[in-house]
Amino acid sequence: MMPLTFADVGEENTIKKIGGNPETKKHLENLGFIVGGAVTVINALGGNVIVKVKEARIAISQEMAQKIMI
Repeated sequence: MMPLTFADVGEENTIKKIGGNPETKKHLENLGFIVGGAVTVINALGGNVIVKVKEARIAISQEMAQKIMI
């Protein structure tokens, strides 16, 4: 298991765990990050990570991406 920030660009991964406080977990779940779901890193630039989740592209901070374990 490793944080999403270490994922290769273009590689589809499965979310294994979401860390952080309850508010952070709920926020990420609302964005579509659920355990067992697929996530693909599209690009990483300027401290932000652009990911594809449930057919949508979402930009999250590197701090948030570190809480998502794949």
